[in-house]
Amino acid sequence: MSTPTLLALARHGESEWLAEGRFQGRGDPPLTQLGLRQATALGARLAAPLADPALPLPDRAPVAIWSSPLRRAMQTAQAIHEAREADAPLRPLDSLTELSQGEWEGLSHDQVRERYPKQLAAWLADPLHHHAPGGESLPKAMERARHARDMIVGPSVASLPSTTGREPAAGPAEPVLGYERLSHGATRPDWAIIAAHDGLLRLLVLDLLGIDLEHFWALPFALASVSIVDLGSGVVRLLTHNRDEHVVGLERH
Repeated sequence: MSTPTLLALARHGESEWLAEGRFQGRGDPPLTQLGLRQATALGARLAAPLADPALPLPDRAPVAIWSSPLRRAMQTAQAIHEAREADAPLRPLDSLTELSQGEWEGLSHDQVRERYPKQLAAWLADPLHHHAPGGESLPKAMERARHARDMIVGPSVASLPSTTGREPAAGPAEPVLGYERLSHGATRPDWAIIAAHDGLLRLLVLDLLGIDLEHFWALPFALASVSIVDLGSGVVRLLTHNRDEHVVGLERH
């Protein structure tokens, strides 16, 4: 299998616990009916990346669809797999599992605010140094995120400069962030899809862009959204983030 230089990062659709306002972490609820429709719409979007409005992805099969093994991510990955007519293998990867939320998992947001007010406030204010009781710290979770990165794109990507760093790009940047090359150029890069979770995807992007963990809350991932990272231009670039126009307007039945 070839090494992808473009990553389409997809968050799962709505789960039953999310609909009920519960902390998830490594809890394993399935998608709701709305979540299944979101996953279907996400799959259709990734099956036709050049449809208007275009995504900066090549119109060819990805090398793989990597997924967290938790049901909400696996169901989302399966919907993407089916929409693409199974043109890429599904590859569950344990290190893509969501951050553990320890004692908060399964509790409602109101219950956590009532029982753990100081711990919750500390987690929201300073996630680098605080986490849920019995849960996973960001540095520990980052070890898993980097393992996932190395499994998917190889450890050499860690040495690439990012657009947030001080090093210049090794090659010329493209004027429209890769759209012309991907749509019309002779070279079409290999790409992969990663179906995972808000917390884990935040860590992947922070790591790839060389952004400190203290900025964990700066890069949210909406449900069934797509973000795309380019590793193939001599510099790591976030081409688009949190694209969710394909699920806007979906209603709960």
